[in-house]
Amino acid sequence: MKPNTILGTYLIRQIVWNFFAVLLMVLAIVFMFEVIDLLRRVSDRPDIGWGFVLEMVLMKIPRTMDMVFPFVMMIAAMVTFWRFSKNSEFVIVRAAGVSVWGFLTPILFAVFVIGLINIMLVNPIASKMYEMYETMDYRLKTKNPKAVLFSDKGLWIREAADENHVLVMQAKSVRQKDEDTLYLYDVSILELDRDSQILRSVDAFMAVLQNNSFELKDVKVYEAGKERTSVGSVKYKTSITPDRIKENFIDPEAISFWDLPETINFYKKSGFSAIKHQLRYLSLLSSPFLLCAMVLVAAVFALRPNSRRGGVMFLIVGGIIAGFVVYFSSQVIYAFGLNGYIPIDMAIWTPILITALISVSVLLHLEDG
Repeated sequence: MKPNTILGTYLIRQIVWNFFAVLLMVLAIVFMFEVIDLLRRVSDRPDIGWGFVLEMVLMKIPRTMDMVFPFVMMIAAMVTFWRFSKNSEFVIVRAAGVSVWGFLTPILFAVFVIGLINIMLVNPIASKMYEMYETMDYRLKTKNPKAVLFSDKGLWIREAADENHVLVMQAKSVRQKDEDTLYLYDVSILELDRDSQILRSVDAFMAVLQNNSFELKDVKVYEAGKERTSVGSVKYKTSITPDRIKENFIDPEAISFWDLPETINFYKKSGFSAIKHQLRYLSLLSSPFLLCAMVLVAAVFALRPNSRRGGVMFLIVGGIIAGFVVYFSSQVIYAFGLNGYIPIDMAIWTPILITALISVSVLLHLEDG
């Protein structure tokens, strides 16, 4: 059945309405628990007011919702299917000669579109909000209202200076005092040739990253067979920006869907592992298909031609348990991909394909039965 038919439009309207209703309820519950948890954390901080707490919670909610989004869709689909079965609308549709697949087609279409809107429009906003949350959380931990999201744990950077030279930089601490300037302290740079042999080592009290260059100050240069030399400053050209370094200290979830491909390419060219970012990007790409798979799971448990057979609570509990099993197994396989035990494509697509194939098999059995 085509989505633009009268019945198809009606089905789409029902699933979208139930989705937003469930989403709002879950948002309210998440908001309440997040506020309680944050109030507990700042109970000994008289300098933290309600405005900061509410702003921080609002910045974190999109990240939390991203985690439970498939469950929201599954619950919305279960409510939709249960109402169709209870009101005998599904029986009427079947009596009109529409198969279960014709019935599900408009709903799956609407769910897939919601998934696309989520990754293309909602995700960039949510990632920016989560980045702001991480900055606020860092300020809360450091008790510095002007702190930015950098760390005292140090920073490692690897960059190809040209075809024959590679620079490996290590800084013990990083600070940012304005948007375009970054200050690195206790800096060490190894200059390597294409065979990873050390050409010379450069130590500096600090380095300033500004206008596509590192300017090292109070520099000591070590080179094999030569005495140590001291110079006032040394400059290195670089393609690294403060935003790129900042991404070392934030989760991939705080990077927009549209910015992830560029970030992945940057890490690959710099010699860093981009597995976390690749997994995040693929998980976003596959999220519309995951939502459709969760709708199929809901159809197995809630789409029944005869609502008088009973066992409604059993079906609801069974659907919720099945959703948790899908989520838990996907997280385990995701962890395998993150640690390099399995290919990242397999880590993302295996749970979705298994869930969809099992659900389709059960629905085919019910349809024939």
